[in-house]
Amino acid sequence: MEDKKVLLNHIDKIHTTELGIERIKRNLKLDTQDVVAYCRNKILDKNCHIYKRGKNWYCEVDQIKVTINSLSYTIITAHKMT
Repeated sequence: MEDKKVLLNHIDKIHTTELGIERIKRNLKLDTQDVVAYCRNKILDKNCHIYKRGKNWYCEVDQIKVTINSLSYTIITAHKMT
């Protein structure tokens, strides 16, 4: 199955840790409390470029890159692309 479809079929499993929440909020300068919902919405965007490299998925959209562990579906980090 295409990588993008695998990730999208498991969108409900995507989560992060408390440290991940703080890291993502800091990196993206977010004011939202629901960082996971923010990232899921970015991943679901029709313009999101999703690819897998090694053990991680990378999702790029709106000059943001979200990194997700492919085994645990944990959002590792997200940052602005320059």
